Amino acid sequence: MKIPNNHTSAEQSKKLDRLHLELREWQSNLYFMLDEIIFIDRLLNSYAFQPNTPNLFERIQDYLYRLKKAKEKRAAYVKLIGMHENDLGGMLECTDENCDLQYYQKHNAIKAEIAGCTQTFQELKSEIFNYAGGILKKKKPKAK
Repeated sequence: MKIPNNHTSAEQSKKLDRLHLELREWQSNLYFMLDEIIFIDRLLNSYAFQPNTPNLFERIQDYLYRLKKAKEKRAAYVKLIGMHENDLGGMLECTDENCDLQYYQKHNAIKAEIAGCTQTFQELKSEIFNYAGGILKKKKPKAK
């Protein structure tokens, strides 16, 4: 993100609005991630899998553990975003590029962390769905 050189109150407000919009997008993605975690947790704790699958219990326990860790990380990032949002108010008082740069650097560092978290979760989700899709119980249609 290029930092504009202008430090008027209106310009600072525009920069803050852009960062705040991006921050809201992160929050939205993390709240959607929670919905996905809840769904996957329910799926893994259901009786929808073929019981005679080798290592089924161990695989599901591993997925549940990794899902719990993803949920904990997600919660930590939600808190971090809240603190970052509170800190961004100070950007309105910036009068030079060095001050702006500190906010942008922190913002970009958080952005990178959240991107890594969501990428790791997407990979876990894909792994779970690929595994689960192959061992779901096949129900025969009821004869009339």
